[in-house]
Amino acid sequence: MENTELLKAVEAKAQAWLDGQYDEKTKSEVRALMESADKSALIDAFYKDLEFGTGGLRGKMGVGCNRMNIYTVGSATQGLSNYLNREFASLKQISVVVGHDCRNNSRLFAETVANIFSANGIKVYLFDDLRPTPEMSFAIRKLGCQSGVIITASHNPKIYNGYKAYWSDGAQIIAPHDKNIIDEVNKITEVGQIKFQGNPDLIEIIGEDLDADYIDNIKACVLDQELIKRQHDIKIVYTPIHGTGRHIVPRTLAAIGFTNVAHVPAQDVITGDFPTVASPNPEEPAAMAMAIKKGEQIDADIVMASDPDADRIGVVVKNDEGKYVILNGNQTCLILTWFLLNQWKESGKIDGKQFVIKTIVTTEVIREMANKYGVGFYDVYTGFKWIAAKIYEQEGKTKYIGGGEESFGYLPYDVVRDKDAPASIALMAQIAAWAKDKGIKLYDVLKQIYVDFGFSKEKMIYIVREGKEGADQIQALMKGYRENPPATMGGSKVVIVKDYQNLTQKDLRTGEVTKLDMPATSNVLQYFTEDGSKVSVRPSGTEPKIKFYFEVKGVMTDKSQWAKANEEADKRIEQAAKDMGAM
Repeated sequence: MENTELLKAVEAKAQAWLDGQYDEKTKSEVRALMESADKSALIDAFYKDLEFGTGGLRGKMGVGCNRMNIYTVGSATQGLSNYLNREFASLKQISVVVGHDCRNNSRLFAETVANIFSANGIKVYLFDDLRPTPEMSFAIRKLGCQSGVIITASHNPKIYNGYKAYWSDGAQIIAPHDKNIIDEVNKITEVGQIKFQGNPDLIEIIGEDLDADYIDNIKACVLDQELIKRQHDIKIVYTPIHGTGRHIVPRTLAAIGFTNVAHVPAQDVITGDFPTVASPNPEEPAAMAMAIKKGEQIDADIVMASDPDADRIGVVVKNDEGKYVILNGNQTCLILTWFLLNQWKESGKIDGKQFVIKTIVTTEVIREMANKYGVGFYDVYTGFKWIAAKIYEQEGKTKYIGGGEESFGYLPYDVVRDKDAPASIALMAQIAAWAKDKGIKLYDVLKQIYVDFGFSKEKMIYIVREGKEGADQIQALMKGYRENPPATMGGSKVVIVKDYQNLTQKDLRTGEVTKLDMPATSNVLQYFTEDGSKVSVRPSGTEPKIKFYFEVKGVMTDKSQWAKANEEADKRIEQAAKDMGAM
């Protein structure tokens, strides 16, 4: 579409907002965009509708059909309400849970969602204040609800907010419900279709009782209470990075028995402005800087963080030089999975009827770990809803031990069906206590895992492409990779190409093409090399990014080879990134 045609289409959409049943404040902001000489903000706000995808909504806050506001949130909720009323028509009372994080407008959006559900005859359990996403998942299952919504943009910058929809199993929605809900949302074409006037009789405020039940379930998963009694005073630093873990995580650690948890006072302040960080993402060193500084001050045994909605976990440990370093998501996932498997084995609970899970972009070392411990293993798509779906599928057949993804998300039990930072932090604290009890460093635990199960190093690189032009560029890049796969990666020949968009695997050595056994298609490409290294590439489903996940294999038969193995892996990752045009 030419620029003039695009601007005409955008102005027509904006005019429809001025002519429609929108509040005056919204209309005033739309007029300001239309009257501005620079039309870029107007175009970005109206060039498309904020898409209700399989994970819900996520976008910048503001006016316009491509923004998070009460009207886009309202359309999503009205469509979901219509679907629930159709799908559960035989129930006397349909019920949902609604929660939110610390972000600006999150309470407004949550109350808007609650009002719309109740206006459609649906019972709403609305949290009295911000709560972790995993607690909302827990509440769905605990209260026997049919669905739930959490208002959060996870670890995105402060200008964003989001809307995540869940089903009766406490997991994010998958097929067939995801596509069916999208169809219902797309039917909401006018603001007059949205029932904003709530029914207070159908809205029940919940809070403390659910907190206590949630914490009790985490406590029930403690693997060795005697160990914690011996090491109750290990030095722990925890920061919620201004978010929902502020109250739940310290209470959970105390309930388990840890008595020496230090805070980062500036980051205990709950605010959607995130004043101490550029981005509240525990993956990024800048977001962890204040917690690390606190750790240095008190000589902490472990430093941990949760992101704003407390589903992701950040972990910092001391390296060989005594410097605090952030574990990447793969390393955290490895340590958590290994500890669970080891504890299950030592307690005699492994009999081949258990399993662990990872996502396809997460380290392949976990596959080897599962094989050596004699448990089942599943590889699923990126996104915790796929891990949850596998747990649901295996209920009553085999027992879930743990599962996670490289993006700092882990779930160490099955009472929740989304990644769970409070429970993961509780487990990592137990591992820190176990290491202290054994007189070893957590860093050495990681190195021994690589000795025992094979060394690999991972790095995720992303390219940001904002707006419509950026989205087009990302699609063009994916098309190019699909049509012209690289011949080598980091010095090793590419031998296998997996294309999850058409569910095919091609062996480049023989030309043989086989089908991939996955529950749906996904716009992901993977390249495997002769030495077992792996590169995955996909557009982000929630951010304007194309992501590259590099995992290169190396040799490490003794912990003393750690530095050399990492140095060689860094060189190969750099070369692989150049091979993909990612740097």
